[in-house]
Amino acid sequence: MKDHNKTEKRAIHRILAGLAGILLFGCLWGCGEADPQSFEPHLLEGTPITGQAEQPAAEVSPAEEALQPTAAESTPDAAETPAPDPVSAAAPQPADEEASGSTEAPEITLIMVGDILLHTPVEESALRPDGTRDFSPIFAHTSDLIAAPDLALVNQEVIIGGEELGISGYPAFNAPTQIGDALVDAGFDVVLHATNHALDKGKRGLENCMAFWDEAYPEVEYLGIHDSEEDSREIFYYTEKGADPEEDLTVAILNYTYGTNGIALPADMPYGVDLMDDAHRDRVEAQVREAQEHADFVIVCPHWGTEYELGISSAQRKWTKIFADCGADLIIGTHPHVIEPIEWAESEETGDRALVYYSLGNFVNWTSGTGTGVANRMVGGMARVTIGRDPESDMAVIKDYGVTALVAHLEDGTGGVTVYPLREYTPELGEKNRIRSQDAAFSYDYCTDLCDRIWGDLWD
Repeated sequence: MKDHNKTEKRAIHRILAGLAGILLFGCLWGCGEADPQSFEPHLLEGTPITGQAEQPAAEVSPAEEALQPTAAESTPDAAETPAPDPVSAAAPQPADEEASGSTEAPEITLIMVGDILLHTPVEESALRPDGTRDFSPIFAHTSDLIAAPDLALVNQEVIIGGEELGISGYPAFNAPTQIGDALVDAGFDVVLHATNHALDKGKRGLENCMAFWDEAYPEVEYLGIHDSEEDSREIFYYTEKGADPEEDLTVAILNYTYGTNGIALPADMPYGVDLMDDAHRDRVEAQVREAQEHADFVIVCPHWGTEYELGISSAQRKWTKIFADCGADLIIGTHPHVIEPIEWAESEETGDRALVYYSLGNFVNWTSGTGTGVANRMVGGMARVTIGRDPESDMAVIKDYGVTALVAHLEDGTGGVTVYPLREYTPELGEKNRIRSQDAAFSYDYCTDLCDRIWGDLWD
């Protein structure tokens, strides 16, 4: 039976890692090669909370490609939904260190990327002649950006059920464990699994996925799926230590999905996936409020919206209000497979504002779709946010934010699928991208024009 006490297991791992770090520090210090000021302490915490037990999902969600909400439920095309002006929408800017009187105030930097969507050609590009798989080429041009911040989040769109369940692409995905190896090697710290594909391989897929993370990488936090009711009540907290405990800065991260493509949760595992439908609304609200009480800053990562729509759906608007009213400070969405606007949303109840990235699009994919709009699916975003305390109010605030545009580059052959920051992409690479055979409109200029239209001056 699977270990149900993940919090204790991860705490033990962190203690061992800490002891190893102390030994390494002692060695380096003794050799005169380390500066003690360069070691910043980090604390990862998984604190149990008391909340309502999960109920079986009442929602029957639409099939991914054929039965998604209609475009009529969405706002007009993003051309009519301009990205916010970065000056008028900007959060408080970092205080001058001399004026604040302190250089020790902690900050938390984070990035998040969108869907790791492993269509069959992506799987095939990772297959080596000897039968092994290596997904590292996907991250070859972005790993430095992923590893740099304090926290790096990724939406793992498809379940990691392993080879015993059969590796598969659309419509019922299943990924090999080697994609998890590549995510860790690239530098991701938090893996989001609450997606509409979480139950593509049923209960066994969930169990295999959680066992992989628990056994191979206990230091990595995975959110949105659970092996017990107790685990489903836990909220993930990350703390950056200050000069004294009163200066510690703590963020909470929550992850939910609108549904699971009509696949019911296992009867004996109603807590298996974190859902954000009407049947679970009370539980979602209670969790966000609980997180707001225990953390300085709350991040919610919802899997929501209408696939392939560049605008914002009515359901996204509805849940943005719910999250903001409950105390969320930052909302970063996934699922539409295309990028969507970035806006500030104000709570009508509290007057507080939350920054919303409605969709980061795909990080990697090789869709089988053809025709107009397919090129949009090749462009994704890497959200960049810095969180710190306002020197006047002492409240945790967003001190800086933006988005790095990304483009999935597709070529045939082993290692032919990779992702570039758009600023490093070229017109020549755009001409070679195999997606042009599915949508001839794709080009370097097409990608930059799309980012300008959706994000305005916020992207780089």
